[in-house]
Amino acid sequence: MPINDQIIELQTIIRDKTTSRSDFIFYADRLIRLVVEEGLNQLPSKAIDVRTPTGAIYHGLEYIKKSICGVSIVRSGEAMEKGLRDCCQSIRIGKILIQSDEFTHEARVVYANFPEDLQERKVLLMYPIMSTGNTVVKAVKVLMDQGVKPKSIILLNLFCTPNAVASVAKTFPLMTILTSEVNPVAPNHFGQKYFGTD
Repeated sequence: MPINDQIIELQTIIRDKTTSRSDFIFYADRLIRLVVEEGLNQLPSKAIDVRTPTGAIYHGLEYIKKSICGVSIVRSGEAMEKGLRDCCQSIRIGKILIQSDEFTHEARVVYANFPEDLQERKVLLMYPIMSTGNTVVKAVKVLMDQGVKPKSIILLNLFCTPNAVASVAKTFPLMTILTSEVNPVAPNHFGQKYFGTD
C-alpha cells in the first residue's frame, strides 16, 4: 500500500503507549478504513453508464458486489469488520478462530464459518497484526479447503513484520497482501487495547 504522512501519523498514534483507548480506537478505525478502501480497489468491476440529474450520461463503473465477501480471523480481525461494512453495507463476513501455541507458534483451527458460495468470491481476509505469518498461512489453507484459490484472496493488514510477510508471500505467491506497514516490531497489544482487555 502506498505510504504517506497521514498513514505514518496514524501508525504513530496507534504505537504510542500514552494514547488513550478512545483515541486508539478512533485512529485505528481510520487506518483500517484506508486499508479496506485500498483492498476494494483490487476488486473486479464492470463498466456502467448512468444518467445524471442533469440528463447527461456518465460513463463509470461498479464493483461486482456478489463477487466479494469478508473473512475475519477472530478476534483481532473483527476490529476490521466495521470498516468493511462502512464501505460495503450488506457484505457477508465469515469467521475463522485460530489459536497459536505460545511456545511453538503452531496454529490450529478452533472454529470456521463461511458463506455457502465462498469459492465463487474474492475474499477480503482481515487480520490487523501479523508477527509470524503462521496464523494467516493456516487461515488461507482453511479457505483453500473450501475451494478458494489464493489468487482470489486479498489480505487486509495494518502491521506486519518482514519475516511474516516473507513467509506468507513465499507460501502463497499469488495472494495479494495489503499492509500499511512492514516493521520488525509489530504492535502486538493491538487486539487487547482495541477491545479493552489490556
